[in-house]
Amino acid sequence: MTVPVNPLTSALAQMQAMAAQAAGSATAAESGSGAASGGEFAAALKASLDKISDDQQKAVGESQAFELGASNVSLNDVMVDMQKANIGFQFGLQVRNKLVAAYTDIMQIQV
Repeated sequence: MTVPVNPLTSALAQMQAMAAQAAGSATAAESGSGAASGGEFAAALKASLDKISDDQQKAVGESQAFELGASNVSLNDVMVDMQKANIGFQFGLQVRNKLVAAYTDIMQIQV
C-alpha cells in the first residue's frame, strides 16, 4: 500500500504551524503553507465550544428558574435543555479526544 507523501507532509506542516502558533511564534505559523486552513479550523472549533458553553449556561439558567418557581419554565423544557447541553459536552469531549489522538499519531510519524 502506498501512501501519498504530499497529504502527510501538508498535515505535518499544519500541525507544526499550529504548535508554533500555540507557543507564541507567529512568524513560524505564517510561513507554514496550511496556516489559512488552520485558522479556519480554529475558528470553527471556537464557535463549537462557544455553542456548547451557551447551551450549558442556558440549561443552568432554566434549571435555576424552575427551582425558583418561575411559571414560564416547565420541567420537561429543563430536562430537554439539560440533555442537549450534556450531548453537546460529550460531543466536544469526543472531538477533543480524537484531536489529541490524531496529534500524537502525527507526532510519532518519522520523517
